[in-house]
Amino acid sequence: MKTKLLTLAAAALLAACASPTLQIDRSHVSQNHDSRAQFLILHYTVLDFDRSLKVLTTGGKVSAHYLVQDNPVRVYQLVDEQRRAWHAGVSHWGGATNLNSASIGIEIVNPGFTETPMGRVYAPYPQKQIDDVIRLTREIVARHGIRSDRILGHADIAPGRKQDPGPEFPWKQFADAGLIPWPDAAQVQVKQAIYEIGPLPDVAWFQQRLAKIGYLTPQTNELDVATRDVISTFQMKYRPANIAGDMDAETAALLDVATTPGGMVMKQPLPSDSQPRSAY
Repeated sequence: MKTKLLTLAAAALLAACASPTLQIDRSHVSQNHDSRAQFLILHYTVLDFDRSLKVLTTGGKVSAHYLVQDNPVRVYQLVDEQRRAWHAGVSHWGGATNLNSASIGIEIVNPGFTETPMGRVYAPYPQKQIDDVIRLTREIVARHGIRSDRILGHADIAPGRKQDPGPEFPWKQFADAGLIPWPDAAQVQVKQAIYEIGPLPDVAWFQQRLAKIGYLTPQTNELDVATRDVISTFQMKYRPANIAGDMDAETAALLDVATTPGGMVMKQPLPSDSQPRSAY
């Protein structure tokens, strides 16, 4: 009996010494906060759907929040939006780095490119797949308040190292859907005519303007490989017919307008999430 009483007393003493449950008062909510997700990054997988799903969900140390199948078209959520997915890698945009921590990633099933005797050939995207990517993008942007200039491709945040979603990705449809800004066509036409007559800006001008947009760009005044990679990445989005990375009149005009106040225009979103108009 004495032993039992001692045991009960010891248990009571331990219970008394144990830390009480922490009480947190959540009645005061700060107005000073925003979403963890500041960027939306679009990718292509290079693999077919089955292999893409396996890589993104198993031990490959790569993931994305969403995977958009090509045939049949279907959207899969693989990572909760409040969690960090591993899709951006070494990345930079407008002074921000390591964008995994501040972005949502969408992987789009697409074979990427094939090297041929005639050069690199990129695979097209089914229109229905693009339609669903646009709808998904619109929903994510609405949930997190992501700025239109932060809807980017993997190539934008890692030029040269990455090419996705490639020149076949119809960024103009995203502009027509009111999701991203686009260089004003009339201003581009005027600027292009000027640059075709007169001398082109020098390399330093191209480098400074590209950096102003957000690209990590060398500031060397030399047309080195890294600079050409950034020019090519810019062309993939706004002038996909020629992505050689050359400093030509059309690229200069696009870059001039894109970095001039009032040069980038936003269209009104299409009504009630209807089918986007094809840009091609």
